[in-house]
Amino acid sequence: MSKRKQAPTRRPAAKRGKKKEESDIDSDLSDQSENENGPQPDEVLISGHGDALDELTKLPDELLKTLIKPAGQLLIFGQVNWDLTGRKDSKTSKLAFPNLYTPHRFTNLRVRFAASGCVSAHSVIITEEGKALSFGRNQFGQLGTNNTTTVHIPAEIQGMQEMNVISAACGRNHTLLLTDTGTVYACGDNRSGQCGIGNLQPQVLTPKRINYRGPPIIKIGCGADFSVILDAKGGLHSFGLPEYGQLGHNTDGKYFKTSTKLDYNHQTSPKRIVIYIEKSKDGHLTPVDVTEIVDFSCGQNHTVAIDGKKRAFSWGFGGFGRLGHAEPKDEMVPRLIKFFDTQARGLNQIKCGSTYSLAVNDIGAMYMFGRSKRNGEANMYPKPVQDLAGWDVHQIAAGFTSSIVAADESVISWGCSPCFGELGLGDIYKSSHIPKEVNKLAGTKVICLAMGYSHTLLVAHDDTPEQKAKLEALEMYEP
Repeated sequence: MSKRKQAPTRRPAAKRGKKKEESDIDSDLSDQSENENGPQPDEVLISGHGDALDELTKLPDELLKTLIKPAGQLLIFGQVNWDLTGRKDSKTSKLAFPNLYTPHRFTNLRVRFAASGCVSAHSVIITEEGKALSFGRNQFGQLGTNNTTTVHIPAEIQGMQEMNVISAACGRNHTLLLTDTGTVYACGDNRSGQCGIGNLQPQVLTPKRINYRGPPIIKIGCGADFSVILDAKGGLHSFGLPEYGQLGHNTDGKYFKTSTKLDYNHQTSPKRIVIYIEKSKDGHLTPVDVTEIVDFSCGQNHTVAIDGKKRAFSWGFGGFGRLGHAEPKDEMVPRLIKFFDTQARGLNQIKCGSTYSLAVNDIGAMYMFGRSKRNGEANMYPKPVQDLAGWDVHQIAAGFTSSIVAADESVISWGCSPCFGELGLGDIYKSSHIPKEVNKLAGTKVICLAMGYSHTLLVAHDDTPEQKAKLEALEMYEP
């Protein structure tokens, strides 16, 4: 009798890994991405893109006047040991660069713009002449210096010397730069396509022009591993990691590479966001007609945008209520935040931290939604920040769990422990769960505010002798 064939043994299905807790401090700035990308073919580059014949013309002067700010004195405070930022343990010496608990002057350059990001350990500054310099952690070449060496003193970004840079944005490990021709360049980690150059080249060590052809770009933003750009006609385009729907293209890009290995269809070139929706309580979807977006901000894995009618839309990772929809669901396309869709609540400013969002309405009142503490309760829908009632908030910056605003002629900051000096309140009150005035900056007129994972950059007016004297009284940080 012939032997019966043995049935093939079925392998048990691989256990699904626990969903990565987004606020896990170690993973926030880790060197490894969850999915290592195999080689993928380049996208077909858009015809004519990057040709010598592709003439770049300067944006109209009236528009540039609104985009370019005056220059002033750069201040820094917080954690400046860039190799330690966001990491629980590190072999690097903690004493080499102690935290700066009060605002310090940094560089003698006159600076008109400073950029960092809520999960960034690096920063970019733009001088009065439009030169871009970078400093901080650099393990993926995000500083654009053609190497991966950490930089403590701002160094000029390679290949951008002849250009007039007007803005910059920092992701976890990548950087975008915007010039006065409305052209965007990117460098750093590109394993998820977040540099938008049409391929998945793992590291881009010097800035490359992104693979985009369309109306000139006037604003740029970075999440942890994705990027968003706004064109002059009010169109939003996004690229990079689609994991939580943060690109707004109605997909999280997931697919099974093998029966057990999950991967993502990364968006390696800018793609326009075309659908905006409103969702009723019973889940009914209605498209919303959006003619132009005027402002936006990216958090770690979410984005909030404001349209020409001062309505707010949010999408991406929904945990802790950071999208403002009173439910923690991820949103794959921009969804109208109902709370702000009333006559008296139109928004004119938005800024996203890692797991929360801050919004300022027409009359200068500030709202917060999401969770800004590492533990504790979350605001599932926008709630007014009562301690700022009566203040006219005109600038906001949000970091990993800390926030800072310029209101009237004061600077106000707050953030729960652990803090590293990014609040600028001194080493006695390192953290504060309620907004507190930064005494050393009383009377300072702020041009620009930016926050990294655990550091703050501020550009202050230094036009009058009084302003100069006040700033010169601050200590100088010389790494």
